[in-house]
Parts: sequence; C-alpha cells; structure tokens
Amino acid sequence: LALKCLSEGTKKLILGSCAFRQPFADSHCKFIHGYLLYVKFWFECNELDKNNWVVDFGSFKKLKDTLENKFDHKTCISADDPELHTFKELDKSNLIRLEIFENGVGIEKFAEYCYDVANKYIRNITNERCWVVKCELWEHKNNSAIVLR
Repeated sequence: LALKCLSEGTKKLILGSCAFRQPFADSHCKFIHGYLLYVKFWFECNELDKNNWVVDFGSFKKLKDTLENKFDHKTCISADDPELHTFKELDKSNLIRLEIFENGVGIEKFAEYCYDVANKYIRNITNERCWVVKCELWEHKNNSAIVLR
C-alpha cells in the first residue's frame, strides 16, 4: 500500500509600511502608529505539480501586488472606528491613503485578511491542488500573529 505524501512550501512577502490604530485600546495603541509589515505563508498539497513543486513561487507577483496595494503607504482603519469620518476627510484631502477593514485592524486581523486572500489565490492558480495552511504576519521582529486553518 503506497502512502501519499503531504508536501509543504513557504513564501515570505514584504507588504510595505502602513499606519493603523486600535481606537478602543487603553494604551498608546489607540494612537496612529505604523510598521513595515511582512508575511509568511505555508502551503500544502497532496500531489506535486509537473515540476515537482508544491507551488510555483514565480506565480506570486499578482498576490504580492494585491497585498501591497492593501497595505503599503496606507492608513488602515477599522470600519467601527469612531473617527472614521475624520479619516475619510483626510483621504478626501489627499493627506492619507485610506483602507477600511470591515473586520477590524491589527496584526491578528491583518493576518486573517492575508490568509484569506492568499488561500483563495493559491487554490485558484493550482486548480485546488494546493492551499494555505498557515499565515504569520509581523509588525516588527518581536511581534507576530499566526492564523492556522
């Protein structure tokens, strides 16, 4: 009886610098602050492709562009931020580039967002042969959030 192997691969991407805040925090995190975000994805498949790859790392340009466009040089604000109207005015005045996150902000929510976008992308380009199993997002070398599915 031959066992099928589960193969894994990883990819790390720089998302760019973004600013955000936690409006309901009781700490300095309630103020706008920013980080250079980067993310690492873990992929799995039950069968390698014709090149014996889990996933073609050369196919990541569109995913990288999509994620950079969401974060790089953006002010990321939660849809429930009490000052959302102020951020919309700043965006309208071309002082910030606003991204509104319906499910909240912070590295945990950013990791969830990146996981969902990457998983959909990878499943699509591999015809469901490969998927994302883990996503880790860093706001700096000491702080990260992990999503496992």
